[in-house]
Amino acid sequence: MKTLLLLRHAKSSWDDPGLADAERPLTARGHRAASRMGQLIAQRGLSPDLILCSTARRARETCDGVASELTSDPDLRFEDQLYMADPATLLRLVQHLPDNAHGTLVIGHNPGLERFAARLTGVAAGDTLQRMAVKFPTAALAVFRFDVTRWRDVGLARGRLEDFVAPREVEPG
Repeated sequence: MKTLLLLRHAKSSWDDPGLADAERPLTARGHRAASRMGQLIAQRGLSPDLILCSTARRARETCDGVASELTSDPDLRFEDQLYMADPATLLRLVQHLPDNAHGTLVIGHNPGLERFAARLTGVAAGDTLQRMAVKFPTAALAVFRFDVTRWRDVGLARGRLEDFVAPREVEPG
């Protein structure tokens, strides 16, 4: 069994129009949301073995906030290809994850992350798919389980969407 957590980066700032998109930092709200989502991941026992994170500043800052709340010490990999990745790129990256990682957190960007999550879903618990389809806001988390032992066997429409949580649904910790 493999667990894949897909987290959209937290709310970023548009205050400095001179910054390159990849260099935009998180807002104060974004920092709070990243910490809350890290607390949620830890509280639900979802702490990953591996975090795969975009190299964009807002994703790295999200990663810092999440990781600071985890009860585990996951391996951390920054991946240039995650910056604005499309679903095909995301699937390829997931299929090349090391099999000794049973749980992986991917921190990336929309629209690719949202589209990837929708395409992974074969079965969904409760109303998770409907909620995810309405909006995949910043710092939202989709939790997938795959009945496979190797990441290369993860495929589209093969995942079970176990949960979908937006930061506004999480009580501050």
